[in-house]
Amino acid sequence: MSCWETIADYGLRSIGIGERLLPRDNFTLCQQVTLIGSGMLWNIYFGVVALVTGFFLATALALGKASKITPVRKLAEWVIFVFRGSPLFIQFFFAYFLFLSLKSVSPAFDPLTSAWLGAALVLFLNTAAYTGEIFYGALLSVPRGDVEAADAYGFSGWPRFRRIVWPTMLRLAWPAYTNEAIFLFHATTLVFFSGFPAWQQRGDALYYANYFADKTFNPFVPYPILAGFFILLTLCVVGVFGLINKRLNRHLPKERRQKMRMRPRLLMR
Repeated sequence: MSCWETIADYGLRSIGIGERLLPRDNFTLCQQVTLIGSGMLWNIYFGVVALVTGFFLATALALGKASKITPVRKLAEWVIFVFRGSPLFIQFFFAYFLFLSLKSVSPAFDPLTSAWLGAALVLFLNTAAYTGEIFYGALLSVPRGDVEAADAYGFSGWPRFRRIVWPTMLRLAWPAYTNEAIFLFHATTLVFFSGFPAWQQRGDALYYANYFADKTFNPFVPYPILAGFFILLTLCVVGVFGLINKRLNRHLPKERRQKMRMRPRLLMR
């Protein structure tokens, strides 16, 4: 079987398109790269869904934590504390068995026991908690002069938040939020090792890398391949977030603009 045939058979296997049975022996480098790359589709899916949905909940949590209304503030503080204070692996574990219990109550909860929804929900809540804390810190760091200038121009309430406070909060929080996005994509590798089962062996990139490592007794091929895919994904995340960061800082003088660059450093003792 040529490499092109392998890509055609296994390139989309993780989402149910192509060959159903995994290779059993005589594993080639092309098979390992193709299947691990196929599994990356799940990692990208989980990361994108959690980031997009978690962004809005994080904004609400930041505003809730800064609220003067005690019940709202306490609720936001506890949500952030619980999801930041417990390991993500444990959150996956308890969520899966909670969803199984709900499934026995009503079939309507059945989709929650599947990774595409249940695991995405856990990642959504987890990243919203971490990002909410980042946004809260940025919200407190919004220069008072900006708010006073908005008041002087007649902005108040929602218009002031939307046009002055929120953009400034995002600009201040964006470098830290970029790190959270990178960590989130890395955390997606925990999905199929926590509780959510991989249906018909359709797992993520780490699932396939672990499969090849177990079958070949040689982890030094699949795991570096996995690391290479995540490095490429990280570069893509940094690039996209860097463009957004440039957009957020476009009004500032060049010397004050925060630039996001990849600068790997070698530390020697």
